[in-house]
Amino acid sequence: MSRNKELGRKIRLMKKVKQNRRVPGWVMMRTARKVTQNPLRRNWRRGNLKI
Repeated sequence: MSRNKELGRKIRLMKKVKQNRRVPGWVMMRTARKVTQNPLRRNWRRGNLKI
């Protein structure tokens, strides 16, 4: 990927970075561990972004 990115692409990449986090511990406690995984988790090597 190029070093200088367009602003729109940079914003979309940052949104994907924010989505790629685990579920907070307080959410697991509040839902009695029914919600333990984030369906939007992605690995940088295995998953490919369509941006």
